[in-house]
Amino acid sequence: MIVLGLTGSIGMGKSTTAKMFAEAGVPVHDSDETVHRLYSGKAAPLVEAAFPGTAQAGVVDRVKLAGKVLGDPAALRKLEAIIHPLVRADADAFLAKHRAAGARLAVLDIPLLFETGGRSRVDKVVVVTASPDIQRERVLARPGMSEEKFLSILAKQVPDAEKRRQADFIIDTGNGFEAARKSVEAVIGELLVR
Repeated sequence: MIVLGLTGSIGMGKSTTAKMFAEAGVPVHDSDETVHRLYSGKAAPLVEAAFPGTAQAGVVDRVKLAGKVLGDPAALRKLEAIIHPLVRADADAFLAKHRAAGARLAVLDIPLLFETGGRSRVDKVVVVTASPDIQRERVLARPGMSEEKFLSILAKQVPDAEKRRQADFIIDTGNGFEAARKSVEAVIGELLVR
């Protein structure tokens, strides 16, 4: 089974592209969705123990947690030390399940693939990209987003040009849904023909 890592900077269209892979029949593991699920499950007591007052009734309050970790690199590292191993274990179980079922291709949607050393976990990498203007417009349209917050997030991510340089495949989402869908189909076709 080929494991394809899907990544891209904030606002590049990664989530939409992941849905396109799923719609094409490729199993997709979504790291962000996994974190949401863990925050309502096995991660909640661990997060509450590390950051008291951030979970109630077995569910992490993301706003309260953000208040404790944003702007505090040591706290963020502490949180990542709790969450990243759980997400990785979930992804490993996902891959094992689909490998056993005979899947020829599976996608790991990892927002910070390069930033977290995830390149070694995948066979190939597809980077989702768009122009800086489109990226900025998409991100600033999000609720609660500001220019300052956007720039802060970008500063913590590997630059788009570097991600593209390291990619095996690039999908440009700035040309509309149909163009992106055709790119997804082309990537699947190339990987499964080999």
